Amino acid sequence: MTATTPGIAEPPPEQPTEDVRPASRVVVVGGGPGGYEAALVARRAGAEVTLVEQQGLGGAAVLTDVVPSKTLIATAEWMTIAERAPELGIRDGGVPDPTGTHPAHLVDLARVNARVVELAAAQSRDICARLESEGVRVLDGHGRLDGPQRVVVDRTDGGTETVDADVVLLATGATPRTLPEAMPDGERILTWTQLYDLTELPERLVVVGSGVTGAEFAGAYKALGAQVVLVSSRDRVLPGEDADAAELIEDVFRQRGMEVMSRSRAQSAVRTDDGVLVTLADGRTVEGSHCLMAVGSVPSTSGLGLETAGVRTTRTGHIEVDRVSRTSTRGVYAAGDCTGVLPLASVAAMQGRIAMAHALGDAVVPLDLQVVAANIFTAPEIATVGASQNSLEESGVRYRTSMLELARNPRAKMLGMHDGFVKLFAHATTGIVLGGVVVAPRAGELVFPITLAVAQRLTADDVAQSFTVYPSLSGSIAEVARTLHHTEVGSR
Repeated sequence: MTATTPGIAEPPPEQPTEDVRPASRVVVVGGGPGGYEAALVARRAGAEVTLVEQQGLGGAAVLTDVVPSKTLIATAEWMTIAERAPELGIRDGGVPDPTGTHPAHLVDLARVNARVVELAAAQSRDICARLESEGVRVLDGHGRLDGPQRVVVDRTDGGTETVDADVVLLATGATPRTLPEAMPDGERILTWTQLYDLTELPERLVVVGSGVTGAEFAGAYKALGAQVVLVSSRDRVLPGEDADAAELIEDVFRQRGMEVMSRSRAQSAVRTDDGVLVTLADGRTVEGSHCLMAVGSVPSTSGLGLETAGVRTTRTGHIEVDRVSRTSTRGVYAAGDCTGVLPLASVAAMQGRIAMAHALGDAVVPLDLQVVAANIFTAPEIATVGASQNSLEESGVRYRTSMLELARNPRAKMLGMHDGFVKLFAHATTGIVLGGVVVAPRAGELVFPITLAVAQRLTADDVAQSFTVYPSLSGSIAEVARTLHHTEVGSR
């Protein structure tokens, strides 16, 4: 992750850097993390705030993406944990079926998805209640710019309303990318937003796309009991991630019985009498009961009136912003997936907060992508922060690296955990921690000490000399830091 990530304008858009003026009227278009966090910051600063949202507060992150998918994955995680039960001395007390293969647990997908939808709706209601309690005015409808200081709202209940603004924040998110030869029908060919309508577990799920979304859902549905075929156009799954981590996850997928088809580009997906037929670019075909198209997303920026307001976009349709979330038009800011910076709810929220701080004259710390922690919710999870090994190699920075397998950790042994590792990168001269990778169950929790080290420019020795609980999974982080002090293995 670098500050030159597509979507962030370098240099900043053409407007005076010193143009920081107090604003009393703020209109936010989009109620996802970037939008509602910005609304709260602006309201607490004394601004009059109107938030416009068409689909429901929380946006895709809460209603169709992050919250639902991670809730489903949490259920799958329990199935993964249950697989370790025999190793820990726990056996199923049930009576085997006539085949002698009575499973310890069965998934009621209708109940699982009902819970997923209800949790998402509950989170959306909580956000709504919080905004209302803070005095934010919420309008249900589609908002579009009519120049830089006016938003026209096509209300859901009918009619049109025009809202004047000193500052506008656009936080409209993104939607799943679709292919003309594999158009989703919501029944057999699905996007990730449509999975929660399923009432029965797919017998054989073909997942097209091996990025973060594809890998997460492929792993989850395999754990839930479905046969899964993962179609990857690249040499390995998770091609944008740490190579050691991606290789481990692919090995785990195969060990658990998933069919991973590498270097296989899907060309089309069509309905059959009782399922789906996926055709690959080389002519091979893959049959399944269902197909999940996980081939990326596109920014939701059409119909926003960007051209009339002079807001520049990138060649991919994302809104161009700088590190304080400004667009090319004075007084108009943008945050979240519509900017193409990093598709993370945490980044969207930070962009929204930074935008309001800048617009309202508060102290501003520009967005720094080098301290963003990210997590992939496979089993085990992959958590990363700071510089990647690939970026360090490309930049020529002299660094040292060390990796420790999770299986050597005493707490991991107790819990029956075998797959995973902790890896740190430190500057070869100063010893400052430059980045790290954690592959483990709940890696998203374990990576936080490394995030602190990167953000506060701590050295490997600083980390190594900090106490950890014994036994604990976090003890591996300190142990890896200790090896960085004593060894030159992996020096670059």
